[in-house]
Amino acid sequence: MKTFARLALGVTALALSATTAFAQAADWQKQVSRIIASKQTYPRTAQMRGEEGTARVKVYIGAGGAIERTELVSASGSTSLDKEALAMPTRAGTVPPPPGGATAVIVPFTWKLM
Repeated sequence: MKTFARLALGVTALALSATTAFAQAADWQKQVSRIIASKQTYPRTAQMRGEEGTARVKVYIGAGGAIERTELVSASGSTSLDKEALAMPTRAGTVPPPPGGATAVIVPFTWKLM
């Protein structure tokens, strides 16, 4: 019975550890998204043409938090907006280091005229 109880405690501790790690990763990803989004601008050419849309960009982040490269995952329908989406992460420079080492995140960017 003691072995079973120890095993149950070990599984519970492992589950809590995994949950904590997942929460930390989710918080980190939100923080990274906010940092990159703070660099978002609305390209004048897209504004003048009335272009709107959402682009999804995969951002590769090194273990130290450096933005290594970007990749367009889903186009917005506007070349100007897509170029802006790919440039924003680079303008952010570095972000907090990822909790589990180098990683990639997909970040959506939306442009909508008022």
